[in-house]
Amino acid sequence: FFKYVENKQPYVTMKYAMTMDGRIATHTGASKWITGEASRAYVMELRNRHKGIMAGIGTVLADDPMLNCRIENGVDPVRIVCDSHLQIPLECQLVKTAKDIETIVCYAEENEEKQKALMEAGVQLIKAEKDGQVDLEKLMMELGSMEIDSVLVEGGGAIHGSFLTSGLVQKVYCYIAPKMIGGKDALSPVLGKGIEKMSDAVEITDVTVQNFGSDICVSGHMKQKKEG
Repeated sequence: FFKYVENKQPYVTMKYAMTMDGRIATHTGASKWITGEASRAYVMELRNRHKGIMAGIGTVLADDPMLNCRIENGVDPVRIVCDSHLQIPLECQLVKTAKDIETIVCYAEENEEKQKALMEAGVQLIKAEKDGQVDLEKLMMELGSMEIDSVLVEGGGAIHGSFLTSGLVQKVYCYIAPKMIGGKDALSPVLGKGIEKMSDAVEITDVTVQNFGSDICVSGHMKQKKEG
């Protein structure tokens, strides 16, 4: 990717699946499955095309994902978890398979005992801290130095909100299923403080709409804000 060549930072793609009323999970956290098999199969293609895949600790705790590429002759991406306070369970699938699939945990708060246990399990650790949380810009620089030229962010609303606020996302894939969940406490795909005025909304350009069974996928590039 040109971005990696020019800036030595990964090209970042954000992907999520939601219902027609804009929810990624019920108020209990249940999310399997929002989209159909055709959509999920294409997500495996996306994983195969990216060097790394990233999730937040909330997704790991809620879903215990593998974050691997489940297609024939596919290549597993490097799995990256943003975990400011090292909450990741040693018994989760990511840690248990870290010696088979490259796995990185990025953290902010020191925990020597947990760090030692994770390293013994084969997990690589990156500290990138700012104000007690993972600093995504520092993390992107670190990943770039490790020759990870592209990252697919498949997290929850918190990490998506952080990436959007940081201006680090280049492309987004939004899968929409013809379902409705309802409920004020059902989970949304992008959280954080959000904007105050519609004029501050991030625009999506070069929009493409694809059908996957009864689902649709709207994708496009994030319009980058001009400096100054």
